[in-house]
Parts: sequence; C-alpha cells; structure tokens
Amino acid sequence: MKRITLCMMLLAGAGTTAFAQQPPAKGGTVTLDYYYNNEVRKDKAGNTERWHYIWGESDNGGMSLWGHIFDSLGVKKDSLLTAPTAANLENTGIYIIIDPDAEKESPRPNYMNEKDARAVYNWVKAGGVLVLLENDSANAEFAHFNRLSEKFGIHFNGDSRNRVQGKNWEQGTFHIPAGHEIFSPGRKVYIKELSTLTLKAPARAVYKDGDHVIMAVAEVGKGKVFAVGDPWFYNEYVDGKKLPASFQNYEAATDLAQWLMKAASR
Repeated sequence: MKRITLCMMLLAGAGTTAFAQQPPAKGGTVTLDYYYNNEVRKDKAGNTERWHYIWGESDNGGMSLWGHIFDSLGVKKDSLLTAPTAANLENTGIYIIIDPDAEKESPRPNYMNEKDARAVYNWVKAGGVLVLLENDSANAEFAHFNRLSEKFGIHFNGDSRNRVQGKNWEQGTFHIPAGHEIFSPGRKVYIKELSTLTLKAPARAVYKDGDHVIMAVAEVGKGKVFAVGDPWFYNEYVDGKKLPASFQNYEAATDLAQWLMKAASR
C-alpha cells in the first residue's frame, strides 16, 4: 500500500518527497542515453516527439518514476543525445543505456561501435558507473551493442526468458535472496521477456535463475557496471497500477539507485 500511495503522489505532481529508506549522501549526476535509444513518434498535433524509456515520459513506457527516485535522493538528472566521449561523460557519475535501437525502431539506428565502446570503457575504468538495461530478442539490437558489454565480460544472449502469458504475473517472478549486495533480501520483483547473460571475467553473476544468469556486475579499474537484459524500471511495472501489490519493483528501483550512488561516490 505504501508503494502505491507514493507512486500516486508522484503521478499527481507531489514533487520530490524523499522516498528512500536510507538515502546516501546527496549529489552527483545520472545521465540517461538518448543516442542509442533514439525513438521518435508523432504526437496528436502531428509533431515529432522523442519517446520510450526517457526521463520526462509519464506514460507506461517512460522512466519518470525512476527519475523521481533519483530526484528524491538529490541526484541531478541529465540526458546524452550524442555518442559518448571523454568530454561529455566527464561530469557524470552514472550513465544508463536502455534498449538500444534496432532498425524497426529507428530508420537510422545509432549502433554501438569500437570508438564509442572504448570511450565508455575508459570512463568506467576511471570511476564511472555504467548501467546496461537491454531487452529481449524481439525488441532490441545485440550484435553491435555487445561490443560494449563484452568489454566488461558481459554478453547479452538475445533470447527471451520469462514470457508471461496474459495476466499470469507469477511467470515473471524473481525472488531476491538473503545477503544480496544490491537489493534488499526478500524482494519479490517482476521482469518479463528478458535477455539472459553469458559472463566471463571480470563480470560475475549477482542473480541467477537456475543456470540462467539474469543480473551481473563487473568491476573495472575504479568503476562498476550493472547489467540486466530488460528495461525493467519503466513506469508500467513500477507505478503499482498493473502488477499485484506483492511485487516490489518500485522498492527495487530505489535499492538500485542507492547502490549506484554509493558506487559512484567512491
């Protein structure tokens, strides 16, 4: 009930009330990629607008609620509309890339390349915290994007696990075990239609479902990488409206934001 009430306050424009249970020290910048994920559509007036997994989007496909969580923790939000470079990542502590475009999503996708991947790698090595939220086989690009993730020992398999049939929500369930380094133990979270991971050093699994790697972390130099094969914290599965109340995606989004801030503050 608390999660749903807080989300309703956000959607009603209640501002940036602090929702975190134990917020870390405030400060820093979290930057969301708008280059590899660069989807546009026509609004009701026929104007072109950016959409899908962006900060300012309050409908189901937006990231506004996760953005509000960062707001409540005192983190400045930013976006990056161009390819990453040493210069434009310099003042960012956390860099999030979600759902890189495939050709069906953009007529001219901005694919990951070696130059861009090297810039991000060097930024992480110097202390940056990178978040990679891919998607399943039908909804994202993998061949180019793995050029980046594999620099950290993470390969997105491009499959589609946890295919939920209708409202059979339990088919998308994962339970966070005791002693987890990122998420509070006992969290019941929902992730559907995700890509699993194949890992090699320096990456390591931080959540597995049987033999399938679901979440991974890599430490390179002074920085860290967190990866999962789904956009995960978009509004549809965080706002408490669609999923049964037993799921705790909102709380998990707060857990991850706090962990990212702590990692970036090192």
